[in-house]
Amino acid sequence: MEENRDRAKYVRIYTDEAGESHFEDLETELIFMEFAPPEAPLATAPFLPSAKIEWLGAPLGWEGDVPHPVPTKSVFFTTQGEYEVTASDGDVRRFPASAAFLLEDTWGKGHRTTVTSDTDVVIMVVAVDEPKTTGV
Repeated sequence: MEENRDRAKYVRIYTDEAGESHFEDLETELIFMEFAPPEAPLATAPFLPSAKIEWLGAPLGWEGDVPHPVPTKSVFFTTQGEYEVTASDGDVRRFPASAAFLLEDTWGKGHRTTVTSDTDVVIMVVAVDEPKTTGV
């Protein structure tokens, strides 16, 4: 299998103990398993349980220039356009079509977002199903 096809790569944004947001490059190993028998096995890996899947669109020129956290832990899959995210630590990343982006900065200083493409941005948002905690 080709070098990049046995690993799934994505970017994560998270909040540290001081409330500062940071990016992290991550990857996960894909393992060949039966996925659609009788076809040959495909490379797969479990990721995160989902609670909701929805579409999100940002028009050409849209700017979320007021720092904000993400409302819920989510994975963004960019399907059209490109946007730029600035973490509160000043690091900047661009997310073009085909990018996978795990957003975990649900509190703290947050991030800023700007559409950088010459077209609207369309993102498939998968909200992560967080386990419910009970007071003990």
